[in-house]
Amino acid sequence: MHRTLITAYCLLALCLSACLPDIFIAPALASPSETSLFVYRFDSPAFVGYSEELQHTKEIPFSFPVSCGLYNAFPAPMGLFLAIELSCPNGQSVLFLDTEIGTITLPFTETDSHFLAWAPDGRSAYLKVDSLSNPQIVRAYVSGAKDIIPITEFTYDLSTKPDSNDFIFTFSRGLGYGSELYLAQNGGRETQLLYIDQSNYISFARYSPDGEQIAFIKIPDSQTPFTVGELWIIPSTVDSADTASSSVQGGKFLAYADAGHGYAANWSPDGKQLAFVVRENPENERANQSSDDLISNIYVVDVTSGELTQVTFFDDGHVETPYWSLTGNILAFNVVINGRMQVHIADMASGEIKPLETGPTCCPAWMRK
Repeated sequence: MHRTLITAYCLLALCLSACLPDIFIAPALASPSETSLFVYRFDSPAFVGYSEELQHTKEIPFSFPVSCGLYNAFPAPMGLFLAIELSCPNGQSVLFLDTEIGTITLPFTETDSHFLAWAPDGRSAYLKVDSLSNPQIVRAYVSGAKDIIPITEFTYDLSTKPDSNDFIFTFSRGLGYGSELYLAQNGGRETQLLYIDQSNYISFARYSPDGEQIAFIKIPDSQTPFTVGELWIIPSTVDSADTASSSVQGGKFLAYADAGHGYAANWSPDGKQLAFVVRENPENERANQSSDDLISNIYVVDVTSGELTQVTFFDDGHVETPYWSLTGNILAFNVVINGRMQVHIADMASGEIKPLETGPTCCPAWMRK
C-alpha cells in the first residue's frame, strides 16, 4: 500500500474525528424517529433530514477532504446507520454514520473499500476491500468486527435476501466472458449457480421485497462504457439444468434501460413495480463515451403486465438511480443539468416533480427505523 494512500485515509480519519463535537442534533430540531429521508447538502455541508411529509427535521454537519468527492450514501434496511462512500484520488472509502448521535467510524483506514450491500439487520455491511493488492469481500460490522467472506475476489455486485442470511453475488472472469450470478448460503461457504450470461454483464441484481424474484440490468459485454441495456426479472430459485445458458426458465424481459453509468433498478415496497433510468438519446455516439451528453428519465414498469410509465420528462441533463419512499408514494433521485446536481422528488399520485432544496444536493437515502 502506497504511503500516500495511507496518509490520505489517516487525514480523512483525523478530519472526521475533529468534526465529531459538532455532529449533534440541535435541541430545536425533531427527534431522529421522525426522520425518514436524508440528503446531502453541499453548501453548508451536512446530511439534512426530512420527515415522511418532507418537512425539515435535523442536520448532521459532514465535511470531507477537498481532494475527495461524495460517491453515494446507502441507508441500512433497518436502524440508524448510513454507509457513506467517498471517492478520493487513491481509492474509495466507506464510512459508517450513526444518524442519531452523529458518530462516524471507518472500518478500513489503510486500504480502499467499496460498498456492496447492507445485511438485513442493518448492523453490518458487505464491502470489497484492497481491490488493487489483495481484493477480498468482507462483512464489516458497525461495532468494529469483521468477517472475511469466502467468495471470489472478482465479485462486483452483491445483494442480500430480505429477512435472511443468504445473499446473491455477481462476478465476471473478464472482458468477453460475460458474467455469472450465484446464491450464497452459510456465510458464503455454500454457493449455487443461478444464472450465467456469456454476452452480458449482469448488473445490480436485486431481490424483490418478498425474496421470490431477482431484477437486474443486462449490460452488453463490450468496450463501450455507456450503452443501452435490458431490464430483466428471474425467479430467485432455479433448477440447476436451467443455468447452462442465459435463457433461464421463467426469466422475463421488461424494458430497455440505461446501462454502464451504475444506475440500479429498484423495487417498489409492495414488489409490484420497478423504477429505473431510461436513456433518451441512444443514437448519440458522444453519450456512449461521456455522461455529460446523456439525456435520461425515470420510468416505472409493472412487473406483471409489463406496462411502462414515464415519470420524468427532462429534455436536457440526466437522472440517476430512483429510490422509493417507505410507503411507495414518492420517488427520490438525483438530477444533473449543466453539471449541477439536485435531489428531486416525484409524487407518484399527483405526478408533481420538484427539487427538494434550492441548492446543490445529492444522494437521497430513505431510513427505516
